[in-house]
Amino acid sequence: MSDEISACFHIGQIIKHQRFGYRGVIYDVDPVFSNSDEWYQQVATSNPPKDKPWYHVLVDNSAQTTYVAERNLASDNQGEPISNPLIDQLFTEFEEGRYVLDVVRN
Repeated sequence: MSDEISACFHIGQIIKHQRFGYRGVIYDVDPVFSNSDEWYQQVATSNPPKDKPWYHVLVDNSAQTTYVAERNLASDNQGEPISNPLIDQLFTEFEEGRYVLDVVRN
């Protein structure tokens, strides 16, 4: 990650999407937008900044993943785990309100 850009959230952290209200867990962080311009035009309708961090998120109670701009996220302090079938493929455990990345597999 660039020294000039600092992410507010980290891998394993549970977040809540501020616009759509879903919970999720971050499994990867891009220091700046790293998807296609076509995707941005079709999906990122609120035009979030491309020069700030973007997060790969496993969505709670779903098999979906999503790609979210930092400005659309907030910390989730419920302390409860999330339900997504990919959890066990990416993380080893849930402790103290966050997931621990499986560094052997990732």
